[in-house]
Amino acid sequence: MQEFEQFKNWLKGVSFLTAQDCALFEPHLTLKRFKEKELFIAEGKVCREIAFINSGSFRTYYLSEGKEINTCFYFENQFVVEYDSFLKAMPSRYYIQALEDSEVVCFSLPAVQNAYKQSHNRERFGRIMAEEAYKMTAQRVESFLFLDGEQRYLQLLESEPWLFDRVPLYLIASYLGLERESISRLRKKIAQK
Repeated sequence: MQEFEQFKNWLKGVSFLTAQDCALFEPHLTLKRFKEKELFIAEGKVCREIAFINSGSFRTYYLSEGKEINTCFYFENQFVVEYDSFLKAMPSRYYIQALEDSEVVCFSLPAVQNAYKQSHNRERFGRIMAEEAYKMTAQRVESFLFLDGEQRYLQLLESEPWLFDRVPLYLIASYLGLERESISRLRKKIAQK
C-alpha cells in the first residue's frame, strides 16, 4: 500500500533484512495522523503501539510539580514509543505529544513478537533497536552526570544543530535542564565569542 512505502523503503535500507522479512509486518501496519499538540500516549495509559514517523515530530515529557520536563524528541524516519509501557504493558509515566501535524505507521507488540518468531533477521533488528534506545538513554543520563548546562547546550548545538530549527527554544531549554532565561543568556554569550 502506498501509505506504507516510506516505512518499507526505510526497512529495505537495513542491509540484513530480506524482502520477506519486510513483508512480515505489512498486514499489521496502520497509518495514523496526529494534529499538532495531539497526544500519542498520555501518562497513566498503556502504550500499545510503536510508530515509525513518515512526517512530523514528537516529544516525550513528564510532569514534575506541574512543570513539563522534556526527555526526547523524535523526527522523520525514527521510531516513537514509550518502551517500558510498550514492552511491559504497564501504565506510562510519560506523555508523547506531536510537535507538529504528523503521520506515522503503527504496529503492535504482538506484531513485533510474531515477526521475531518468524525471522531471525527481525529478531536481530529488534535487538539493534533496543541497543540504540539504550545508547540514547545512557548518553542523556551521562550528559546530566558529567556536563554542566552550557556544555550540554554546546554538545546539542554541535551534534544536532537542526533541532533548533524544528523545536521551540523553551522545549529545548527544558530538555537540557535549563530555564528559558538561561538558554537565552547562553545563546548571547556564544554569539559574542
